[in-house]
Amino acid sequence: MEEGIAMRKLRNSSPPQIIIGAFLCMMLIGTLLLKLPIATTHSVSWIDTWFTVTSALTVTGLTVVDTAGTYTIFGEMVLAGLIQLGGLGIMTFAVVTILLLGKRIGLKERLVLQHSLNQDAMGGVIRLAKQLLVFSLIIELIAMLVLSIRWIPTLGWGKGIYYSFFHSISAFNNAGFALWSDNLMNYEVDPLVNIVISLLIITGGLGFTVLIDLLENRRWKKLSLHSKLMVLGTLITNMVAMLLIFLFEYNNPNSLAMLHSFGDKLWASYFQAITARTAGFNTMDIAGLEEPTLFLLLLLMFIGAGSASTGGGIKLTTFIVISFAVITFLKGKEEIVIGRRSISQFVILRSLAVTIMGIALLTIGIFSLLLTENQSFLSLVFEVISAFGTVGLSMGITGSLTLIGKITIILLMVFGKIGPLTLAFAIAKNTRAKIRYPNEEILTG
Repeated sequence: MEEGIAMRKLRNSSPPQIIIGAFLCMMLIGTLLLKLPIATTHSVSWIDTWFTVTSALTVTGLTVVDTAGTYTIFGEMVLAGLIQLGGLGIMTFAVVTILLLGKRIGLKERLVLQHSLNQDAMGGVIRLAKQLLVFSLIIELIAMLVLSIRWIPTLGWGKGIYYSFFHSISAFNNAGFALWSDNLMNYEVDPLVNIVISLLIITGGLGFTVLIDLLENRRWKKLSLHSKLMVLGTLITNMVAMLLIFLFEYNNPNSLAMLHSFGDKLWASYFQAITARTAGFNTMDIAGLEEPTLFLLLLLMFIGAGSASTGGGIKLTTFIVISFAVITFLKGKEEIVIGRRSISQFVILRSLAVTIMGIALLTIGIFSLLLTENQSFLSLVFEVISAFGTVGLSMGITGSLTLIGKITIILLMVFGKIGPLTLAFAIAKNTRAKIRYPNEEILTG
């Protein structure tokens, strides 16, 4: 009887509610697995375990304990599995598993997958899920083999392959977890590590629909407007960020001034510009950066990666749409046009909703930490935006957060990964009534 009630509730649940439910279930399973004695080298509290699991499942990378010194190979493999699930999507794995078992995918499952992959239409979502999984595994395998060239000579065969495997998953899924206590600071000027990790971050951050579009339509003219905006936006954002970090940090004794060659300074600036979008790896000490650089990183973390990607933030295309809306208003025009294509009112409203809800969540998070934490204002703002953007960069205060502070960051990571709109749709009641009311002007500005 109880099973029948549970199944009926599941069938009546909306896709956003199912996605959130699956996410919370995996969070519980991950926490229980990491609390097993074979997962850690010493006892870790429930709150710290919950924090770590959430950070992995949301592909954030914020840590309250030293990953390398705290977790055994079993624990690290659990983290790698959670990162893979979180990056590619729990529902993607669920649907592919159902297909492998020879079962049919019903309408309900297709709707859930559509919401999970952030697609506007249901058509082709099963094919997209299969392509996504195969493509991701191939990319991670290639990256693992290339990184092995660098790490096998210094770490040995077993450890070198294992470290390459773990960091390939972490980088492609924009997680930022590393098996060194200082993250990737020892490889600040290493060309091979910088190139492989940054390419994984960029590939994972473009968004799966963009990757499939690039594979199927290799000519620029055939690409969708979304893909064009993501490719150009990513290129411009990364290059501008790299140049600004280079200029801001050039004479900073805590960062670029320690590097002697011009090329080394460029490598460090390049990597930090790429990873700040949503990956969370660092080759420079974040706490030692100049304030203009930190402010730039805040902007990059808030904007984030692409829609239907492994990254977080409000999404790059959301930022582009809002920017064009402002430009259109300043020009005195009513219709937003990008690349000779008009943008629908729904897309504009959705972009505004995502941005305003994101700002609201950040405001609540910052205010909460200001009440509970004895840290500088900038470090708290940095921590909150990093959690919401599922980035993982920190000014070094994560481990010293209070219980309430850790819970606040956990909630922000979950909200940032699931998305403000998914959360709102899960709570809101469906209404089919369409009523139009008379227009009336309101004075604004």
